[in-house]
Amino acid sequence: MSKIAYINNRPFAIKEGETMLSFLKRNYGEKKVPTLCDAPNLEPFGSCRVCSVDVALQPGGKTKAMASCHSPIFENAYIFPDSENIQKLRKNIIELVLTDHPLDCLTCEVSGNCELQDVAASVGMREVRYPEGENHQHYQKDFSHPYMTSDLTKCINCYRCIRACDEVQGEFVLNMAGRGFDSKIIKSFDDNFMDSDCVSCGACSQACPTSAISDVFESKSIVAQSEKTRTICTYCGVGCNLEVSTKNGQILSIQAPYDAIANGGHTCLKGRYAFKFYNHPDRLRTPLIKRNSEFVPATWDEVYDFIADKLTQLKTDFGPDSIAGISSARTPNEENYLMQKFMRAVIGTNNIDCCARVCHSPTALGMQRAFGTGAATNSIEDLNYTDCIFVIGANPTDAHPVTGAKIKQRMMKGVTSIIVDPRRIELAKYATYHLQLRPGTNVALLNMMLYFIITEDVMDKDFVAKRTEGFEEFKAEILKLDIDELAQITGVDKDLVREASLAYANANAAMEFHGLGVTEHSQGTFTVQLIADLAMITGNIGKKGSGMNPLRGQNNVQGAADMGAQPHQGAGYLDVTNPEINARYNSFYNAKVPSHIGYKIPEMFNAAISGDLKALWIIGEDVVQTDPNTQKVMKAMDSLELLIVQEIFMTETAKHATVILPGASFLEKSGTFTNGERRIQRVQKVVEPIEGSKPDGEIIVDIMNRMGYPQPAYTPEGMLEEISGIVPFFMGATWENLGDNGLQWPVFEGGKDTPMLHITEFKRGLGKFTFKNWRESAEVEAHGKDYPYIITTNRELEHYNCGTMTRRTGNVDILTEDVLLIHPKDAADNFIEDGQMVCVESPRGKVDIKAFITDEVRPGVLSSTFHFPEIMLNNITSDVHDSEAMCPEYKVVVCRIRKSKGKFKAMANS
Repeated sequence: MSKIAYINNRPFAIKEGETMLSFLKRNYGEKKVPTLCDAPNLEPFGSCRVCSVDVALQPGGKTKAMASCHSPIFENAYIFPDSENIQKLRKNIIELVLTDHPLDCLTCEVSGNCELQDVAASVGMREVRYPEGENHQHYQKDFSHPYMTSDLTKCINCYRCIRACDEVQGEFVLNMAGRGFDSKIIKSFDDNFMDSDCVSCGACSQACPTSAISDVFESKSIVAQSEKTRTICTYCGVGCNLEVSTKNGQILSIQAPYDAIANGGHTCLKGRYAFKFYNHPDRLRTPLIKRNSEFVPATWDEVYDFIADKLTQLKTDFGPDSIAGISSARTPNEENYLMQKFMRAVIGTNNIDCCARVCHSPTALGMQRAFGTGAATNSIEDLNYTDCIFVIGANPTDAHPVTGAKIKQRMMKGVTSIIVDPRRIELAKYATYHLQLRPGTNVALLNMMLYFIITEDVMDKDFVAKRTEGFEEFKAEILKLDIDELAQITGVDKDLVREASLAYANANAAMEFHGLGVTEHSQGTFTVQLIADLAMITGNIGKKGSGMNPLRGQNNVQGAADMGAQPHQGAGYLDVTNPEINARYNSFYNAKVPSHIGYKIPEMFNAAISGDLKALWIIGEDVVQTDPNTQKVMKAMDSLELLIVQEIFMTETAKHATVILPGASFLEKSGTFTNGERRIQRVQKVVEPIEGSKPDGEIIVDIMNRMGYPQPAYTPEGMLEEISGIVPFFMGATWENLGDNGLQWPVFEGGKDTPMLHITEFKRGLGKFTFKNWRESAEVEAHGKDYPYIITTNRELEHYNCGTMTRRTGNVDILTEDVLLIHPKDAADNFIEDGQMVCVESPRGKVDIKAFITDEVRPGVLSSTFHFPEIMLNNITSDVHDSEAMCPEYKVVVCRIRKSKGKFKAMANS
């Protein structure tokens, strides 16, 4: 029988663990009890006392005023939320707050959308009897930052901004200093926003109930509340929900909805603030055709005819395999599906790939081999249930900031944690174990962990016996390993590896996350298979708080692969070489689909150079700047007879194009993205496409029809219906039943989704153990003697891959350039000072880049980014690829360094 408590003597059932405030909101009204220090994504705090209610232990008993936000509800409590005593108390509290608050509501940024204003009105404030405080006379406004602003005269000391910074983002930048009327919020060491350690996530701004902390977009102003559209962020694989405010067809600001499962009222600076690229003057606004080495504007009809005629001619003269396509992980599922359908059903080739090739193709292949499915096994929400967090080859606080913040919060609260990374990333500072290995030795280190788990007898024998195959052969190979030799190879003490291994194995539930530091290696697929071995040997699959969870790099890299934008598997990961599958595709597309595997991206480049590939259509990928060995990529682009580039800006790749098609940004189209936890979410058009551009799906459909294939006009609902007919795990997905928070595939009839995979059985039946031995990268073997350093690439928080979008926002004022991370010993050995230009030379070429001396990297290891085309770091990266999936080895590039002839420049941003 349910426990009961009373509101104004009326009985209501209690829910386990709820506070009085949540009990009142549920049964009395969402906003009937006023609050100022309470926020949906913050822990109860009780600083303002405005939420106080009278509570008695029995009918007619003596009452006591209690702050409802942090007081647990209890059985037979009698709550009186609006007694005369409480009304007086609330009014007096607000009156005291207003003595120290400027009464300039009519000219205030948040007038009409101010929580203090609303609460003052609700308690009946008409006058303030107390003397006015003086703090607002001597606090300067802070406009130092490209995004963040503050006017602490408006601060009411509710602590919400401090708690958001602490509890949500975990940065601890904000604090309260002083006492009484001298109390004020400080940033870091009482700096301004720009000089503080602020990461610009905006959590404090969204939490602030007044305009004490805000942003340059005035996100909380009444103007910004006019028209709102919910959509999904275009940047990383977290899949943050965004609430975009518009007026007269212009985007005003972005906030994060509190009810979003993926991000719960939080997002990073890219999702919240880096949107102004959408109408930037650099946007492409007309189709272009290159004539006599110059781009000439063309009409859509002209460019469609040009493309259709040229593709038809090349197909006739050289066959369909002379044509290839690269789809985009930045575009929705529906557009990726259309692109692969165009290549297969219209052109007649499997020469289709996407950027998953250069990031997580080893994840998909390795996990398919081990489990039968190449996607995350669990949900991010499972972090709340894990006893051990294992992060290998990923830097989520920079690359997946919202998930990174959640991981960081759990680590700071004492959850056992293991970081495997050559760099001392932010999470390493909070980790129980940091295994700082040499780049390229993941396989060796994982074999060490597996060795200790077997020899210390801490494996889950029951799981291994009932759910897996191949273990005995695997075990025999592991036990042959020389642990001392592997310790020397990795550069990690074997005792530390042993401790970490036992911590992982002995946890009730251990949750693994990996990123490109796992996949972008010559042994990337093997590393993924060994991580799967680690999860299976400890039984960390199919239960809460565990699993294997790849952190997908781009917003829809999961979806692009799901939709069949890869040469060996069509939509739904169905094998293109299987005769039964081929017949199914032929029937569904009403066209003859090829049954041989097509080119992967590196093979496309080779085929272009050799003359076998004549035409390439690239959507939303800047391969010249982001793919390795830039000079080779440019040679491939220039070897083509026809290069179609569909983009929103004139990228480095677009400069080599024959034809440029101006596409639309994520804010100008509708469809679905699938995030890293398999969550299919609705992308909803916020504004109309910029004049002269078209949504990418519409462009593909137009060309399909122009080439004689009858494809219906693009609608997100219609395309999702078509996809659900051929992709088995989208079977029950419809535009309507996705709702605000989406569904995790597989989605079954009726809309039932799957937050966790492999609970009782793997997709392939039994999980497959596979032993793989370590071998040195071919890059090091061939050139290591002459090039003694290893440079590894990474991503910074402020920018997204090649920075095409973020460099056209305020982010570029926060992080202005690529730098070279170099250990103090290596800098001293080469007479390099902080801020000096360094010449980094590999067997492919050289670049000049500014030094940033830090112990974040170990001696012999360098690190940098390729966000800025001025550096073009990929001029030095290699042509070595993963042996199985052909993912480039960005993480092990041999080089040598010297002080360059470049001018000394002091570090502006570190």
